[in-house]
Amino acid sequence: MTARLNPFAAAPSLMKDWQTISLAINESMEPTLVGLVEIRASQINGCANCLNLHTVFARENGETEQRINLLAAWQEAPCYTDRERAALGWTEVMTRLSEGGGAGQCLPGAAGTVQ
Repeated sequence: MTARLNPFAAAPSLMKDWQTISLAINESMEPTLVGLVEIRASQINGCANCLNLHTVFARENGETEQRINLLAAWQEAPCYTDRERAALGWTEVMTRLSEGGGAGQCLPGAAGTVQ
């Protein structure tokens, strides 16, 4: 297992701001959508602990096993709404920013769909 950076120790002020924004975003979306976003970001980041945590919470909030299992292939799976697809597209872009991507790569019209 590879040691991971503790962002709260490395940049406490920045992480406090991030946590505040994250909580505000979470309160503006339904719990099932938040769960899908958190699981997908955890899949991209390869964090087993986060995947375990977020899948447990998603199930508690009523998410189905099928939708959790298909999340890695969400672009091809027919079980996600347009709103969910927009949020998952945005999640893909934002989680991969360090790889040189940008918001311009997000699905067309995604910003208007998630509002």
